[in-house]
Amino acid sequence: MAQPAANSGSFRFLRGESLGRLSRLELIARGVVEGVITGRHQSPFKGSSAEFAEHRQYVAGDDLRDLDWRVYGKSDRYYIKQYEEETNLRATILLDASGSMAYAGDRSAPLDGQAQSKFDYARHLAASMTYLLINQQDAVGLVTFDSKVRTYLPPRSNARHMRTLIQSMDDLSTGEETELASVFDEIAERIHRRGLVIIISDLFGDVESLVRSLHHFRHRRHEVVLLHVMADEELTFPFDKWSDFRDLELESRHVELDPATVRAEYLDRVRAHLKRIEMACGQMKLDYVPMNTRVPFDVALSGYLATRRNQQR
Repeated sequence: MAQPAANSGSFRFLRGESLGRLSRLELIARGVVEGVITGRHQSPFKGSSAEFAEHRQYVAGDDLRDLDWRVYGKSDRYYIKQYEEETNLRATILLDASGSMAYAGDRSAPLDGQAQSKFDYARHLAASMTYLLINQQDAVGLVTFDSKVRTYLPPRSNARHMRTLIQSMDDLSTGEETELASVFDEIAERIHRRGLVIIISDLFGDVESLVRSLHHFRHRRHEVVLLHVMADEELTFPFDKWSDFRDLELESRHVELDPATVRAEYLDRVRAHLKRIEMACGQMKLDYVPMNTRVPFDVALSGYLATRRNQQR
């Protein structure tokens, strides 16, 4: 696929220098997926690729070319060789568009001379993953959400669809409060073929409900990658002056306080929240990828993909 012109039209989230870094990488499914064309990912269906799967007893009508004559010589019985078909991946990207994603800390990696919000950072991640997967001839779909599903575009694998997905990301603005669990439960039921689910979110919400909804994806046999996007200020709470802290999801909710009086408790709660999510992902064998907006998105994403590739060797 030809590389789109950097920053042109709906492709402002696909940056030429970033795509150059990512173009040397690929994303291969770890588990079994269900796709629609021949590709590089393991499928649950038996086909005729080079990867042997198992024997089954011959029945009338089977292709005689698939007979295993070596087994016949040992057992005097006819057995058919079956192979694992490889297939394209069907990935669905879940992009958090809740109000909290609008936060842009002063420490975030700048783009075009401006600090990025978590939402812009997440859209760059989503667009880059879309480009990477479709360039591999994999199918990609998009779900955007806040307190409910706002956009649902089923997976397809052509360049025209990629433009539709990225234009949808470009048109999107942050909205209401986060409601992760109910949205994830709904999407888990709507994705019928098992594949890859990529969640890009700051994961603000009740952690136990979140963990339960992640179990729902695993129950449906999806592989899950969780890109946890947070601003550096949210992780370190560096504020040192009496300030008015406002809720980006509910404008009427704000509080004036001295940061020094709450810093220790705030950091303890953040660490506990992150640890619970990381532990749950480990138990479910999900990829949990913390992402700090202080690190350029392409550096963070290429680092994850390189680590994943090395783990699969």
